[in-house]
Amino acid sequence: MLVSLTFDVEQDCPPYLNTTRGMEEGLPKILDLLNEKNVKATFFFTAEMAKKYPNLAKRIVDEGHELGCHGFNHERFDKLEKNKAEVIIKKSLDILREFGDVVSFRAPNLQFPRYLFSALSKNGILVDSSRARYKGYKGGIKVLDGVLEIPVSVTSSILRLPWPVQKFIHARLREPRVYFAHPWEFVPMQKEKIRFDCKFNTGDNALILLERLIDYYKDQNAKFVMIREYLDVYNKKT
Repeated sequence: MLVSLTFDVEQDCPPYLNTTRGMEEGLPKILDLLNEKNVKATFFFTAEMAKKYPNLAKRIVDEGHELGCHGFNHERFDKLEKNKAEVIIKKSLDILREFGDVVSFRAPNLQFPRYLFSALSKNGILVDSSRARYKGYKGGIKVLDGVLEIPVSVTSSILRLPWPVQKFIHARLREPRVYFAHPWEFVPMQKEKIRFDCKFNTGDNALILLERLIDYYKDQNAKFVMIREYLDVYNKKT
């Protein structure tokens, strides 16, 4: 059984907030938990957050996790002109690659036009995880313009539901099971003026539930896979 934990590293709950409590408080807690559990994950950073918190980008690489690209400042690529989107992709990767090799990409809001995959390939991106099964994507793993597509399984708020409800959902997912969350979900957001689904059960409860998810899959001897590792998994299957 293949399971991937991924995190979209950005400002707090864009476009509603411009704070970065998730970077300062949430991300270190996530990294501490993953180290305690000996689990490696993929962190899709915006270039802006890597510039502002280089120590955290460096820590991710140093501790053996994968650093991926999440755009420059959480732009919606589906709302940009093609030329501008291509410039942002290259600019973002130039900054992130100062910290290490970057071969994986995820578009903000999990919205990425098909015609931009060639720009990913041209800039050395080998794996994308911008499609979501819960948003109607019915395909599985496939190659688009030389880029391996690994779809996301469920929305991030699923990981903050009560555990009995979560467990029912997890058991019915098909492989690979690709989860994602945001550092800001691991700080209390209940008093912020954001959508309800973005603030319920945030803070310490979210961290407790993430630990339960990890233990749930460890009990089943699942293999935790970083997004770039699907390159080897896919090649072996073909």
